[in-house]
Amino acid sequence: MFQIMALHRLSFRLRQTVTHVRSLHTSGCGQQHEAVEPEQFSVFRTQENDPACHSEKQMGQYYTLPSAHIRTLFPHGLPRRYQQQAKTFNEACMMVRQPSLEVISYLKKADYSKPSLRYVFYGLKGSGKTMSLCHTLHFCYTQGWLVLHVPDAHLWVKNCKELLPSSYNTSRFDQPLQATEWLRNFRITNERFLSKIKTKQRYAWTKREFTEEGSPLGQLVDQGISRVKSSSDVVGAVMKELRTQSGQPESDFRLAVAVDGVNALWGRSTIKKEDKSAVDPEQLTLVYNLKKLMTNWTGGAIITTLSQTGSLYTSKSSYLPQELLGERGFDTMDPLIPVSVPDYSEKEFESCYLYFMDRQWLQHPQSRTEDGKKELIFLSNRNPSMLDRISSFL
Repeated sequence: MFQIMALHRLSFRLRQTVTHVRSLHTSGCGQQHEAVEPEQFSVFRTQENDPACHSEKQMGQYYTLPSAHIRTLFPHGLPRRYQQQAKTFNEACMMVRQPSLEVISYLKKADYSKPSLRYVFYGLKGSGKTMSLCHTLHFCYTQGWLVLHVPDAHLWVKNCKELLPSSYNTSRFDQPLQATEWLRNFRITNERFLSKIKTKQRYAWTKREFTEEGSPLGQLVDQGISRVKSSSDVVGAVMKELRTQSGQPESDFRLAVAVDGVNALWGRSTIKKEDKSAVDPEQLTLVYNLKKLMTNWTGGAIITTLSQTGSLYTSKSSYLPQELLGERGFDTMDPLIPVSVPDYSEKEFESCYLYFMDRQWLQHPQSRTEDGKKELIFLSNRNPSMLDRISSFL
């Protein structure tokens, strides 16, 4: 009986917010500044909000993303449920986990004069692959990288509202609405680079409209936004310019190519032609150009995830790289660095549970008991997505 009471007291103490009267702010992963006022922190939170400074010390803890970073880095890249949660909690917090720490450590040590390395997050459905990718991208963004982000490649191979024959290559098809939306978000994320990077060739869009060699990249992006018909070709031109300029001596940017659900590039499409036959993803201008970014360039990194959720015509139990990429995709991506994203560990589950308690997300009285916590573990099997869905009803 005494041991049970002691455990309850320990659990209660862990859930309390600790007041640190004379805390130290960290700045630049080592420089410390004395706090002027008392600071509050919790066992499930870290005060270190710079992803470049994250290490095993912060593993399993939540850090807060500045709202300015959310608006610029992720205008379209965060999962819908996470966006809803951030709005409800009035803050955007992300857990520091081993898979993203592993990739960040590789990025810090990589030789960028060599061909870009391909990192692939894989794991069971709902294990947190997209959030690991977002944590890694936040690191790249804070380090001043140019971020080329495709939040869900599967959306490019299904449910296309408008499909037009390509004006550049009659064997391919353009998706002007998806291309325009992507260009708008690319502009928001990389505004600081658009005037610095100059085009290396001349582009002709119509008989009267051109983008001259040496024009700012922003002018090229604006062409695709204002002239929707040429937007797919503009996306290809932007990707080509970045691919050829990245890693060159005169270039002063490092490129992060991030694709969520990269296996869609070698899968099957639900898009139909006028004769009702299926369109091969290779025939889509956006997919064709994105595939080129998967190989043969220097000065950056290719960071991807494999997704079962939007993977068409594949087994729901498939999650390994060989299974989801298929033979063609695996041959293209090989050599790759596979990074497994498991379900929550005991420490990570406890951290998430305490965070939900802190945000008053768990309202049911039973959910706040030890038996209630055990039931959440049983029902979710410590799967992050499943835990989030179950908790939303409590």
